Amino acid sequence: MSANIEMDQEMGQGRGQSDASRARTSVKPAAGRSLSTQSVTALDRWIARKMLAVVGDPPIVLKLWDGFDVTAPQDGAVAVLQYHRRSAMLKTILNPELYFGDLYASGEVSVSGDLVKFMEIIYDNLGNKVQKSWLRSLVLWLQHRRIANSFDKAKDNIYHHYDIGNDFYRLWLDQAEMQYTCAYFPDQDMTLEQAQVAKLHHVCRKLELKPGDRVVEAGCGWGGLALFMAKHYGVVVTAYNISREQVAFARERAASEGLSDRVEYVLDDYRNISGEFDAFVSVGMLEHVGKPDFETLGAVINRCLKPEGRGLIHSIGRNRPAPMNAWIERRVFPGAYPPSLQEMMQIFEPNALSVLDVENLRLHYSLTLQNWLQRYEQHSDEITTMMDAAFVKTWRLYLAGSIAAFNVGELQLFQVVFSRAQNNQVPWSREHLYRQRPVEVAAARQRQARSA
Repeated sequence: MSANIEMDQEMGQGRGQSDASRARTSVKPAAGRSLSTQSVTALDRWIARKMLAVVGDPPIVLKLWDGFDVTAPQDGAVAVLQYHRRSAMLKTILNPELYFGDLYASGEVSVSGDLVKFMEIIYDNLGNKVQKSWLRSLVLWLQHRRIANSFDKAKDNIYHHYDIGNDFYRLWLDQAEMQYTCAYFPDQDMTLEQAQVAKLHHVCRKLELKPGDRVVEAGCGWGGLALFMAKHYGVVVTAYNISREQVAFARERAASEGLSDRVEYVLDDYRNISGEFDAFVSVGMLEHVGKPDFETLGAVINRCLKPEGRGLIHSIGRNRPAPMNAWIERRVFPGAYPPSLQEMMQIFEPNALSVLDVENLRLHYSLTLQNWLQRYEQHSDEITTMMDAAFVKTWRLYLAGSIAAFNVGELQLFQVVFSRAQNNQVPWSREHLYRQRPVEVAAARQRQARSA
């Protein structure tokens, strides 16, 4: 999920900085937008200055609809924010989380400069660094209304985000496995393709897959993990998904690779999973489940996992409970909710499932998003033709904002491994996770040879 904001920020703090982490997103004002004929009053300027004060007077140049700066000249400004009409500024004050994205997409607000850094500053300063005040309370007042995830609504939510079209996602996801989830970068110089394959191995090792295992996957995306498990680990997979386009794509790929007899893609809700399995895996689905249904998911796992079965849930999360960004939930990712670890325990505790391992891959997701945003920008003209200019800006802000959220710690990426409480067939250490297979050793040597 993710809106992912590029930065020299996260991974670009030392050696091994990738090309993606050096990529910056400069967002220019909408072409041809003229300045409003509205006059700027002293009150307008006072309000604008107060807006900046609320977020700690960040290094941002603020312009109003007359084209003149509200802020004093400053060195090191990371971005220029311009309001093109008074109503846009007032909407931002009323509900910044919900309205800023709409105003940016429509061109009523423009940002030039480093969009990721701009979003990082806003996230950071609206978090812990600003003193409480009545004005801050007003700015942070959000109209959060949860979007439910009933059977029918879950389908609508998934269609809204994932059934935009496979051609759209092909433009900027990895070309190896078409993964729309966090990659794993044991080496920061890895390509996106290499890091996504590394993620798949990492997941399979955590599950300790062996030939002949029966695996169930809840929310399989375009089917890459299921095929990978069958191809490289000799397991039989049943994968559930409610996205029609993704299931059609996955079935076609399984047939073309001769794996239809070992991988079954089921167009159905995870709540209808049936049968018994050696392993349960869910990568990037929990964000869509919604907290009220965590116990339901736990009950599904409990009924389908064998006595010595293993499980893994990979999900965007938070350090403490908080609502999803209102704009992302309404415009991009309806029904999404990144849980805290405490909230995730609602899946495990009622069903006597023991958590064996937790890993936080927050900065790996930041780097993943940097790669996505870089590729997205490379194809922005093509995406404009496919969709429209407002769509391009909406997803640019979503990706950039997501990068910023991971950079400043607003979002986390948890991988949680679990099993039944009475299962004693569990690993004694993590050594098995980092033992390289021959194919990975060869790939590492190729990367070293290219960089030499």
